[in-house]
Amino acid sequence: MTRADGAVVIRGARWPGDILVVDGRVAAVGDVGDLAGIPVLDASGGLVTAGLVNTHHHLFQRVTRGRAVGCDLLGWLRHLLPVWSRLTPEDMATAARLALCELALAGVSTTVDHHFVVPGGNDGVMHAIADAAGTVGLRLVLARGVIDLGPDRGGFVPDSLTEDPEAAMASVEALADSMGGLRAGGPDVTVAVAPSSLFAVSRELLRAAAELARRKGLRLHLHLSESAAEEGYCLERFGRRPVELLDELGWLDQPLWVAHAIHLRPQDRERLGGAGVGVAHCPGSNARLASGICPVSRLQEAGCAVGLGCDGAAANDAGGLLGQARLALQLARLSEGRAGAMLPAGALALATTGGAACLGRPELGRLEVGAPADLAVWPGADIEDFPDPVDGLVLGPDRLVLHLLVGGRPVVVDGRLPGVDLEALRRDVTVRSQRIGA
Repeated sequence: MTRADGAVVIRGARWPGDILVVDGRVAAVGDVGDLAGIPVLDASGGLVTAGLVNTHHHLFQRVTRGRAVGCDLLGWLRHLLPVWSRLTPEDMATAARLALCELALAGVSTTVDHHFVVPGGNDGVMHAIADAAGTVGLRLVLARGVIDLGPDRGGFVPDSLTEDPEAAMASVEALADSMGGLRAGGPDVTVAVAPSSLFAVSRELLRAAAELARRKGLRLHLHLSESAAEEGYCLERFGRRPVELLDELGWLDQPLWVAHAIHLRPQDRERLGGAGVGVAHCPGSNARLASGICPVSRLQEAGCAVGLGCDGAAANDAGGLLGQARLALQLARLSEGRAGAMLPAGALALATTGGAACLGRPELGRLEVGAPADLAVWPGADIEDFPDPVDGLVLGPDRLVLHLLVGGRPVVVDGRLPGVDLEALRRDVTVRSQRIGA
């Protein structure tokens, strides 16, 4: 499909026109002329966007969809945590492979995996997830999660899912060293330090995570202010509100993006924005769990980069990111009571440039000359009546990609993942899901 120099031309897209890719980067956009000898990807009548950037996910949850469907966040956690404690590393690795395949088909070129289920503290499952991302061809931010509060320390997470803070930080450091940072010439894997949430971690773990991130130059990640109960919990346990606690422990002095950020005071938003904190907005899971609506425009006004997150399939059973862009637009309009609160182009920006900014990767999420050729080619036959094709992409019917390139390399071709038996993989995950039980 491509030459040795990676050259390929995407032809016939309704928007933004033809695109030339050379050596893994966008070389031209618009009328690229007659390019004899360069392979062609047919995008007739379709649309091309930058590959989508998914800023928050739990890939392993693909094996536990459809549980606790009538629960709020805390009820959902109390139901699912014992289920997750029964997962084997093979269960999680298989679920991650399927989730990565489905993300690719949905146009995602870069994804976060916030993984906090580490049986026995063994990072083998982390390496399996990273290997799966490399096999599928996606860029991966492996946010190595940690939980250290079990029932004996005032938490509600099963002891089997907790880790000793010192051992966990040593594990995160070894993982970061072994991954080796960005991989030149193709999809890459980076590691972030990611304690799970303020409900499940100690002050000591939070402080140790901040120190490790600073020493190793890693980004930090955390669930923050997802539920209204978090502020009262933090005041009782830590004597600080959530943002105040992170500030005290040095989290706001270094690169950080958080998931959810729903229940914040105006001064909290200002502090996060002033510190350049990014926010992963997960509208689907927030709606499913009745957690609330992220104040996207207020966070952006305060200076926060805001991206989109699918969140795990146990809380957003449908997955995908383009549908999250539509839902983000709808919820913004409902919560602010005005139709102009978010436009389709702004919703698409959350899924591309906004997400890239959250991850400290401003070169991603862009369709422009010189940018990495992370490109999603979408079918457009059913939205030709939309005057603006971007409006049609965001507001129109759900769709999967025709083609997906990541760093110029083909990941999805003609709607398929080459070499992947997707149905067999789905059957495997179904068998595992049934074995685990509800």
